[in-house]
Amino acid sequence: MTDKSAAAAALATVYGYPRQGAHRELKKAIEGYWRGAVGADTLRDTAAGLRRANWEQLTADGVDEVPTGDFSYYDHVLDTSVMVGAVPERHRAAVDADALDGYFAMARGTQDVAPLEMTKWFDTNYHYLVPELGPATVFSADSTKQVAELTEALALGLTARPVLLGPVTYLLLAKPAPGAPDGFEPLTLLDRLLPVYAEVLADLRAAGAGWAQLDEPALVEDRTPAELAAAARAYHDLGGLTDRPKLLVASYFDRLGEALPVLAKSPVEGLALDFTGPAAANLESLASAGGLPGKRLVAGVVDGRNIWINDLEKSLATLGTLLGLAGRVDVAPSCSLLHVPLDATAEHDIDPEIAPWLAFARQKSTEVATLARALAEGTGAITAELAVNRAALASRAGSALTRDPAVRARAAAVTGADARRSQPYEVRTAAQRAHLGLPPLPTTTIGSFPQTADLRTARADLRAGRIDTAVYEERIREEIRDVLAFQEKAGLDVLVHGEPERNDMVQYFAEQLTGYVATRQGWVQSYGTRYVRPPVLAGDISRPEPMTVRWTSYAQSLTARPVKGMLTGPVTMLAWSFVRDDQPLGDTARQVALALRDEVDDLEAAGTSVIQVDEPALRETLPLRDDDRAAYLAWATESFRLATGGVRPDTQIHTHMCYAEFGDIVRAIDDLDADVISLEAARSHMRVAGELAAEGYPREAGPGVYDIHSPRVPSTAEATVLLRKGLEAIPAERLWVNPDCGLKTRGWPEVRTSLENLVAAAREIRAGLPTAD
Repeated sequence: MTDKSAAAAALATVYGYPRQGAHRELKKAIEGYWRGAVGADTLRDTAAGLRRANWEQLTADGVDEVPTGDFSYYDHVLDTSVMVGAVPERHRAAVDADALDGYFAMARGTQDVAPLEMTKWFDTNYHYLVPELGPATVFSADSTKQVAELTEALALGLTARPVLLGPVTYLLLAKPAPGAPDGFEPLTLLDRLLPVYAEVLADLRAAGAGWAQLDEPALVEDRTPAELAAAARAYHDLGGLTDRPKLLVASYFDRLGEALPVLAKSPVEGLALDFTGPAAANLESLASAGGLPGKRLVAGVVDGRNIWINDLEKSLATLGTLLGLAGRVDVAPSCSLLHVPLDATAEHDIDPEIAPWLAFARQKSTEVATLARALAEGTGAITAELAVNRAALASRAGSALTRDPAVRARAAAVTGADARRSQPYEVRTAAQRAHLGLPPLPTTTIGSFPQTADLRTARADLRAGRIDTAVYEERIREEIRDVLAFQEKAGLDVLVHGEPERNDMVQYFAEQLTGYVATRQGWVQSYGTRYVRPPVLAGDISRPEPMTVRWTSYAQSLTARPVKGMLTGPVTMLAWSFVRDDQPLGDTARQVALALRDEVDDLEAAGTSVIQVDEPALRETLPLRDDDRAAYLAWATESFRLATGGVRPDTQIHTHMCYAEFGDIVRAIDDLDADVISLEAARSHMRVAGELAAEGYPREAGPGVYDIHSPRVPSTAEATVLLRKGLEAIPAERLWVNPDCGLKTRGWPEVRTSLENLVAAAREIRAGLPTAD
């Protein structure tokens, strides 16, 4: 096919779409099902309606080929485990009794059975359920979901492409099942898994699939020769099948690197590649590899992870180059649109100057369709769109909203001394122990307490004008009093005020900082039915006035025990926002750090002796390629130290991280120079404690003993077992006792019992510790 004919054949497509619905209908239906207020048939009908609405919207916006199979009740990796029959033995009875309830048991656990471990999906804030595989795992195909959703789309007269998680990435994301031999690698199960994929592909072909997409994002990471050989074998075998649709192998989030020639040489009919951000290097790599002659290339030229409008002329230049490198070029976002909100036109309160700069999932689909039309018909077909696009890009580049000279001058004046505490940890910890007077194995929580329906209603009533500020604030004071009273009665040692005034750990601060823009309907799935509204970081950052001092000081006035000040760290403020793309991330992080430094200093001046600066996104934001990590960790750790470096030695700085793999950044965690770190550990059975010990981590740590993302209540005996395991790696004088994460999403009955059990476990072990002479 010539370049001209390849352009004329260009289609618009996407890899996936937000699942929740315009009003989070899916979340409401699922949570209603869990409460028993919604039946299974109603839930299924709601899901089917949302899928149909998504496909019809995509088609109306000009998308030629829609995805199927990307929709999920909870998580697409969990869906893959169901598809290949990888159900842990402890969940087998629940799945056999009722497939839907068993599915949710794997995701959330039950009182008697622990859920699958949950961690971050590459360098995003989406969480997936980690497959558990062992030598005894027996795979079996169940293509019911994939075939049913394809059939739904085809019945609407649509061109549809099923999207599956690829077998290599699935195995690389998996972990050894409990009881698996030491050193077991799930990737060794590849030859056992491929026939199951072959069966699913045959079922999809029989159901009418012309193409099927297999997602292999794990191949953008640094991979060993053995892993690359496994990928080559997988796609040699799958590509060699005769009873299958045409295969499109997709990879995204970064450059494909050494895996690109492996996939290009395989007998699959197409590749889908990311050409945004660091993945723009895929263009040069593709040219160096000789392109994809005779194959389909789906070009991800619209950023699927951020919310800024596309530079259409720049994307057309990239597409023009790609036309000479493949038999056919189609246009797509860089990845699934799962990672952005649904529709920017729903945001009625956005500054009218900023609104034209934004593109959510629906706008990105339109951009993809516009680019495909330009390829097929020439740029004359999109003259009006190009003019609007140029004007919006120019408006943003020249806007005074994006630059504050005072903020930039302050950031430029930062020195290395500003990002270091005045005394080393050994001196500080002695001062803190004397000042705080805490017992061994001190108990605390991570920060938030349950956000009840009453609290959410009060916040909504305040926004709507149904109550005034005085009434609302008295409700907040009442909640803080109740939270403090419970913690004192339960016996916790370091207390929190419970954060009843906060809507979200990032949004709350973003709404009080200059440079941020909050959305009303910009919901994005974090995990399961947990949705967040990442704010938009549009300009330079400063803090006009204190953000947390008032409520923290009020809580401290109610108790003699220390109350932690609670802040969100600079890296997480970036990672859980839609960050600006017109300056280096490190520059933005420094601005946020200086704003937080002002807050930390004000908290200390108000008498707060323990201040927690959460950085759960430190590992999440770690670049996927080793070559890029040192530069990232340099500015990421500096920004944390800059935020916390001005306090006295006897002020204890905590940080918190959760739901990621921390073993490979322990040295960076140490470089934060925090006094105490709390980490997720319950689902991974204290693995992180061993990782800290193996790297010689010298500071205090609280590996969590209560999995707050499950409704089950851990017993005192269970918490005691985990604590004893933690003590095998961390000495008692440096071990803290805490949950895995904040308690915002849990209900009060389970929180009360769980924390009481946690304190009882700490006291039991504390009583057995040797006493000092």
